[in-house]
Amino acid sequence: MSITVKDVAKRAGVATSTVSRVINNHPSISEETKKRVRAIMDDMGYIPNLTARNLGKQVSNAIGIILPPLDSKERLGNPFYLETIETINEEARQSGMTVAIATALNFDSLLENVKQMHRQKQVDGFILTYSDNHDPIIRYLMDEEVPFTLIGQPYNHEQKITYVDNDNQLLGKQATEYLINHHHQKILFVTNTTQENVYFERYFGYQKAMMLANLEVKPAVTFQHPEDYVNFEELLKIEKPTALVVIDDLFAMRIIQLLNLYKYQVPDDLSIISFNNSIFATLVHPYLTSIDVDVAELGKMATQSLIHKLNDNQQTSGRMVVPHKLIKRETVIDFEQK
Repeated sequence: MSITVKDVAKRAGVATSTVSRVINNHPSISEETKKRVRAIMDDMGYIPNLTARNLGKQVSNAIGIILPPLDSKERLGNPFYLETIETINEEARQSGMTVAIATALNFDSLLENVKQMHRQKQVDGFILTYSDNHDPIIRYLMDEEVPFTLIGQPYNHEQKITYVDNDNQLLGKQATEYLINHHHQKILFVTNTTQENVYFERYFGYQKAMMLANLEVKPAVTFQHPEDYVNFEELLKIEKPTALVVIDDLFAMRIIQLLNLYKYQVPDDLSIISFNNSIFATLVHPYLTSIDVDVAELGKMATQSLIHKLNDNQQTSGRMVVPHKLIKRETVIDFEQK
């Protein structure tokens, strides 16, 4: 014989509507009542019918994770997104929710995927895992008043969006200062993306550190086309840098491979510092000096914020900043001690 809501209500001495509100975590029910009713549910072995519950509420009890267009091998294999998915999935699971992933090769297809997920009520809200200045997704979500949170800093409408981020400008500044404190003066900033806000913020931080140290600020070295990899060797001969700030660990590994091809050794010829402290940082020697952005905390806070929005049925806004930490390893040496 299966246990029903009526059975739980009778044992708890409350109305069936109260039990339903406890199941839906409704804010009108006190925490004391919720704990008591949930304890009785556990004792009786009652399992809520989530399908019926969701149909009645017209919700899916699911969160949509929106990944950026996976238009390159670097993005496709970037552990940042894999770690973010894992964290969001675990945090959602603890709240009795599932996740669905929206991805595509370009923004047009990605937007269609998101529209379909929203219109078919496959998810109740979204978490964007990136911030891109050509992104049409945020505009759609805002126009349709779809609950969402953003991992990263938005390009505009900051006052209307809930987002969680590191202080990426400070990250860029501190990474560059670490090189400067090791007596490097000719420092280049290297990136394979120029559209995402994380690039602008980290490059601004590099510029600030260089200017404060009265050192020459160089344009960012960008890898957007195949010929950029070929031209990099000539650029190194012209600029003669002693250190590089690279946009993230995965691309830093690619740069180290490229430098080896050009007969440069890291860190003997060039010191390198990067960001994210991903699994790639310790895959091969030399181990990468990297800034840990606490991916797990980024995903956790973004998920908790979205669930809070969904439970309260309110469109809130605000910024949450996750602390970072410099992890010193083997790719930076003191230039004066070479």
